Amino acid sequence: MQAVRVLPTAEGGQLEIQDIPVPEPGPGEVRVRVRASGINYGEIKHMREHRAGQPVTAGVEFAGEVERVGEQVQGWRVGDRVMGHGRACHAQYVVAAPLALMPVPDDVSWTDAAAFPNVFITAHDALVSNGGLKAGESVFINGASGGVGMAAIMVASALGASPVIAASRAAEKLERLAEFGMDVGINATSQDQVEAIMVATGGQGVDVIIDTLGGTVFEDHVKSLAVKGRLVNLARLGGAQYARLDINLLWLNRLKLMGATFRTRSEQERLDCIQACARDLLPFFRAGKLRLPVERTFPLPAIGEAYDYIVRSRHMGKLVLIPD
Repeated sequence: MQAVRVLPTAEGGQLEIQDIPVPEPGPGEVRVRVRASGINYGEIKHMREHRAGQPVTAGVEFAGEVERVGEQVQGWRVGDRVMGHGRACHAQYVVAAPLALMPVPDDVSWTDAAAFPNVFITAHDALVSNGGLKAGESVFINGASGGVGMAAIMVASALGASPVIAASRAAEKLERLAEFGMDVGINATSQDQVEAIMVATGGQGVDVIIDTLGGTVFEDHVKSLAVKGRLVNLARLGGAQYARLDINLLWLNRLKLMGATFRTRSEQERLDCIQACARDLLPFFRAGKLRLPVERTFPLPAIGEAYDYIVRSRHMGKLVLIPD
């Protein structure tokens, strides 16, 4: 089969399309014929860090048909339409644990299904499992025009958060976010975040912040939180070494500051995240309420072009790889 491989070099990983053996499912595993695979910025970061070791297959999410079922597998049959979160997904076949799979309705396209797992699992884990979001609470999401940001807006809105506040540096992208459940938009280049959030929340501050920037805006995040507010950091696109923390605010407002990543999770923790997302969000997905827009699809040999497209921030929503 063909697969997107990341070859280690001293300067960072290099992409290469290779023919490799079709993986065989072991006991308790399922093999899926991949029809589409979502592309994520995190894959680029991992590629750049791959300087030693063995070549690896890229990709963390997929959609396709169950093609073979290993021993001791229950709940899935050959021919089932599935989507899932895993590893080595930018390939024509992938092997996954049964609990890493979610059903895909017949009326959902492969590209729409492939755009769901990674960003919605991440958004659900941040908002619900870590942020403890409850209906009626307010939410602020920065970097909101990215895949995870847009998913977080949609999830927060679906679960009854109010208001859902989002920030972006691009005015044209900010305008579109209202279509996905944003109540209040903040232009990060021209508006004061703390002031805008206080106006939107009647001076109370926001209950949950989903942060993908870190860096110099971290201090404003802490100032923007309500009493007993929760901040969940998912990435540090604005830098990691420059974050400042007013410990007096942390103490006085009884704040919770958390980091969330799949890198240090055990396999069971990863599967628990997938199942929690499926439990809470699949009803909305089946109803058509949680569909991230797919801006472009790329054939498997064009993965380098897709990565370049992401780096230049030219998209809004998801890019999807088509293996065939």
